[in-house]
Amino acid sequence: MPARTPSVTMPYHSGATELGVADDLLALLHETTTEPRADTQLEALTLAVTADLPVLLWGEPGIGKTAALTQLATALDLPLTTVIASVHEPSDFSGLPVVGDDPAVQGVPMAPPDWAVRLVRAGRGLLFLDELSTAPPAVQAALLRLVLERRIGTLRLPPGIRVVAAANPRSSAADGWELSPPLANRFVHLQWTHDHDVVVRGLGGTWPRATLPRLHPERLTDAVSHARRAVCAFLTARPGLVHRLPSGESRRGGAWPSPRSWEATLRLLAFATAAGASRDVLSLLVRGTVGDGPGLELLAALDRMDLPDPETLLADPAGAELPRRGDLRQAVLDGVVEAVRNRPERARWEAAWELLVRAVETGAPDVVVVPASTLASLRRDDWDVPAAIEQLSGVVTLSRRADDAARRATPAARGSR
Repeated sequence: MPARTPSVTMPYHSGATELGVADDLLALLHETTTEPRADTQLEALTLAVTADLPVLLWGEPGIGKTAALTQLATALDLPLTTVIASVHEPSDFSGLPVVGDDPAVQGVPMAPPDWAVRLVRAGRGLLFLDELSTAPPAVQAALLRLVLERRIGTLRLPPGIRVVAAANPRSSAADGWELSPPLANRFVHLQWTHDHDVVVRGLGGTWPRATLPRLHPERLTDAVSHARRAVCAFLTARPGLVHRLPSGESRRGGAWPSPRSWEATLRLLAFATAAGASRDVLSLLVRGTVGDGPGLELLAALDRMDLPDPETLLADPAGAELPRRGDLRQAVLDGVVEAVRNRPERARWEAAWELLVRAVETGAPDVVVVPASTLASLRRDDWDVPAAIEQLSGVVTLSRRADDAARRATPAARGSR
């Protein structure tokens, strides 16, 4: 039989010593580091915080909303003040009445709570309103001035205070309530979800680093002009979206368009432009402010604003730079054909064919089929079929279509005389 290893009796440690060792182990578990990492959610959050807009993170319990806010405050070196709205009375946010020496003459002032006073003394910080969807309607009503005007009783929070809230959907919130429309319309709503790779790497001790976006000073004026032009042009074309209160109660507790939320959208667009934020980040912010439908329409309008002028392309087809995205390239080519239709001249017609050839050479050929067919129908009797059409014969039989269109157009023209 193999020799048995003699048992070793561990020395006795007092409870204080064991707890001390446990504290050391807990400290080691809490030791984490951060690294630069692309994180669209985190970038959208930091951009909205930079723009000084109230942000509301929506997510299921345990998804990491509170941890994200704690890490954000640490990374930005902002003192964090957490307030769970549902455990407070409405007077905690509207102010507690304090009777003075002569209330008939001096009135009764509304004194702010101690956490608000500490924020004012600090002059900067992150106010985190947690579990917002568990706050009853009376408390939500009291939060209106705090979220929008940053006032608590007679106290006004300084500009260095940013407001971020978190909420669980009503279906997963403890005694949850739908957010009232006036309160919901004051927030930028961000859907907070977990990223598998981020969670795994974070549990290994390394989390993404939250950093404020770098605003380029030389872009500020153009960013404001661009944002104003984009939002105003869009609302001029879509006046019905200036204010649209959703019909369903649950949708009223999210993002929806109003003059207030459009003003917030304009601000976010200016900040995103000045910071050079990605389209994904801008999409999260815009849809989280005015809702998915209006937000996506605005994003599409922004894409069209950046499209090249058809007249510029027709003037120099050889040097034309076409968008890479297929839908934008299609829109540009349709605009070019429409410009030729509005002012049909042989040189412009031939230049448009050159642009279609360039589009086939630099991208997917399917985007030229419809513009080419329309352009072929614009041919006049005395216009020769350009050599460019032959280069597109592999996509559509354009020479035959051009001839057929010309033959059909001749009797119609004679009949109109």
